Amino acid sequence: MVKIFTLPNKEEWISYVGNAAEYDFYHTWHYHSLETAGTPVLFIYEQAETYIGFPLLRRKIPVSDYSDLTCVYGFSGPFSNKKFGEIDEVMMENFKTAFNNFLINEKYVSVFVRLHPFYKQQKLLEKFGGIHENGKTVVLDLSVTIDEQRKKYRQSTMDAIKHAWRKGFTIVDETNAAGMKTFVEIYTDNMKRVGATSYYMFNENYFSEILNTSEYEARILTVYYNDVSIASTIVTFTNGIIQAHLVGTRAEYLHHSPTKFLADYITQIGREKGMKYYNLGGGLGFKNDKLFEWKSAFSDLHLDFKTWRYIVNPEVYRKLLQDKGIEENTEVDFFPLYRYA
Repeated sequence: MVKIFTLPNKEEWISYVGNAAEYDFYHTWHYHSLETAGTPVLFIYEQAETYIGFPLLRRKIPVSDYSDLTCVYGFSGPFSNKKFGEIDEVMMENFKTAFNNFLINEKYVSVFVRLHPFYKQQKLLEKFGGIHENGKTVVLDLSVTIDEQRKKYRQSTMDAIKHAWRKGFTIVDETNAAGMKTFVEIYTDNMKRVGATSYYMFNENYFSEILNTSEYEARILTVYYNDVSIASTIVTFTNGIIQAHLVGTRAEYLHHSPTKFLADYITQIGREKGMKYYNLGGGLGFKNDKLFEWKSAFSDLHLDFKTWRYIVNPEVYRKLLQDKGIEENTEVDFFPLYRYA
């Protein structure tokens, strides 16, 4: 049985996600309700006692009768009330048929999804083809003691944390209106300084709404030095996983590396909350860049990050490329290519 839910179906969306064997805050109704990049859609395929859900964002393709599907910012992909390794082949094949029919009937050209590095979603989606290796994400394992964890830090990382201790840095839970203003100021200045695209420039209402839900827990943590806020982050706690969602540091305090002190502290909070992992994420565009090196200085546990890039209608896909004068075999790492530039 196929069911299609949109944002007005709040209770149904929350119920299916909440009963899943594995999910993160990226799958929730609330997080999707904040999206402006497309219209949220939840596809459900249900068979006997098992279901597979797939939250996506519908986007109209300009000057055409077609649409495509993408995902929210972060790691989403399909979920189920069983772990993907426990779903039988017949169920997965039936899901493939049902989902393909949905894509064709609704005139979708392509689907782009960032898969969750902790879940074996590729076991399902590799049946369609289009699984793409994107790089690695750095993870801290909270099942070990804090001392064991710190033994894996590079010396420069541990030195920065000790420096913060000596300087008397403090971390305050500022999940309130005042803390939100502080975070927005630091984060926005940080993004402008590094030349981030408009994709990362969220407004204050977005940040405020991130915190305003019972579907997951999100906190604002701010580092202070001599009563001055010098770095701030929004982190989420869902199903044993901490996600480093957004973070920023004031330029004049970068040399103190306060976010290293902050990351170490967050793992201690995570242990108190019974979390299993703290996902730091990868490099910019999940490349092995300076940001990835910075994160790798905390842990040698690196998980594969994959995307799903599926062309539903190759004929229309090629036509859209031709209309924009784009070569189909270009080396540009972008999908779908007809939306490039």
